Amino acid sequence: MALTDPLGDMLTRIRNGQRARKDSVLTPASKLRTRVLDVLQREGYIRGYSEEQMGPAAGIRIELKYFEGQPAIKSIARVSKPGRRVYSGSKELPTVRNGLGITIVSTPRGVLSDTEAREQNVGGEVLAEVF
Repeated sequence: MALTDPLGDMLTRIRNGQRARKDSVLTPASKLRTRVLDVLQREGYIRGYSEEQMGPAAGIRIELKYFEGQPAIKSIARVSKPGRRVYSGSKELPTVRNGLGITIVSTPRGVLSDTEAREQNVGGEVLAEVF
């Protein structure tokens, strides 16, 4: 069965893996997923990720991060969905918990966090909110 929202599937795998206190989770590979994981790693929400084979297809092993026994990611949610895309300009990018979290944005300059997008003065599709 084909996935209609591959990015949403990856975010759900991360959420479920942290609730089950897993060290790592495995998800199918794609360029968009890799770029989102780059942002999560830069911002310190995951330890890292690596390419791995999942049968005949390529996969990504995501190393989850915990701090004093608690998951580094308290909540992770998809904002722009296949049925309703959400776009925002650089001035209107949403803040998460008064700046304690991040918004992941797909811009013409690549996938960036909200602070990086504001610095570069670019807007785009709001992919996810992480806290």
